[in-house]
Amino acid sequence: MSVATGVLSVDGDDAIRKSVLGKLRWRIVFYVFLLFIINYLDRVNVGFAALHMNKDLGLSQTAYGLGAGIFFIGYILFEVPSNMIMRKVGPRIWIARIMVTWGLVSGGMAFVTGEHSYYFMRLLLGFAEAGFVPGVLLYLTYWFPQRDRAKATAGFMTATVLSSVIGAPISGWILSADLNWFGLVAWQWLFILEALPAVIVGVFTFFYLVDKPEQDRRWLTPDERKWLIAELDREHDEVKSVGSHDFRAIFSDYRVWLLTVIYMFNAMAVYGVVLWLPQIVKSIGGLSDFQTGLVTAVPFIFAAIGLIVVARSSDRTGERKWHTAFSAALGGVFLAASAFAANPTIGLVLICIAAFGVWAVLGVFWSLPTQFLTGAAAAGGLAFINGFAQIGGFAGPYLVGWIRDTTQSFTPALLTLAAGPIIAALLCLAIKVSKPPLRPR
Repeated sequence: MSVATGVLSVDGDDAIRKSVLGKLRWRIVFYVFLLFIINYLDRVNVGFAALHMNKDLGLSQTAYGLGAGIFFIGYILFEVPSNMIMRKVGPRIWIARIMVTWGLVSGGMAFVTGEHSYYFMRLLLGFAEAGFVPGVLLYLTYWFPQRDRAKATAGFMTATVLSSVIGAPISGWILSADLNWFGLVAWQWLFILEALPAVIVGVFTFFYLVDKPEQDRRWLTPDERKWLIAELDREHDEVKSVGSHDFRAIFSDYRVWLLTVIYMFNAMAVYGVVLWLPQIVKSIGGLSDFQTGLVTAVPFIFAAIGLIVVARSSDRTGERKWHTAFSAALGGVFLAASAFAANPTIGLVLICIAAFGVWAVLGVFWSLPTQFLTGAAAAGGLAFINGFAQIGGFAGPYLVGWIRDTTQSFTPALLTLAAGPIIAALLCLAIKVSKPPLRPR
């Protein structure tokens, strides 16, 4: 009798888990995925605008790279304060505020007139966007149990690549359309048109999101909500008993600092590729702006596959560290190989494989800090890691521009970017985190 009762209990738990996660994937993961597509497009569309903007404004490759990277200075400075504010006021208000602000600033990029205004607006955009990514990552911990978090995070992070798959052809089309309305040229309209969704959807977000399961009356049934709250409370108590929950702990725990450095080196490759790939592809020669957009989208399809495949494997086994290290190493090795490709087609194939690895890191990596951080430490720790790691986001684009101006070649620049994820993979092996017990699915 007790065995039968146990079986029924496991079956019942499994059924309600599947029901809850199915609803949350559509109501939360898919929605924040759409938000991140809008966010990432507004962050990196400067890479396409640069195809014409640099000439119109008289920007050198170094100046463009500096402006592309200076975004992360503002991002770093406001990242931790932003996440701590969100923990107080709630995700619904704060994420909506971030979106409307960055939309307005991103649209304002259309009116830069030279090097200094370009630097200023990119810095301001960094301030505006700060807190969005760690805010959503923290928000996912409010709703998703630990064992299902890597897939949820990967679903969110997939937007970083699909925004390029979708946005690259759109950006290429806007430029090739050669718009000239109200005295503004095509690259200016690119900024304005791609900023509008952030403002509109940002207002909608205020009314759509629910901060926590305890406040939900729309997404889950009472039984589903009760089960989810109990599951999250149990996990919270487990992490709290072995990990850190006080905000000050993030400064004394070596793992937080090490994870920051790991993410920073991987970010060098991510943003170096994203912000320079349109110009790398254009340098092949013979491609129109629209064709450049189509070709640029190809590596990001492989990046999306990497995010999903590696996250599923990590959630299935419960292992995080080796999945992260292997993905980073794969990305770094093939990015280095692309620098020596015999022809552009082989180079593009190698960059596709590199993108598979480098972006796969983004899905599984964020399950590492939440294995030992909770409460205020989780809010501050996620923002601290994501914020200060963006030094790599500054360094990658800037170094590519400086090396390109110095050597007139992308080969040494690609080798420099490749070193980042390889170093990240080696450092990842030093992380010590307990593997959470796998429960029956």
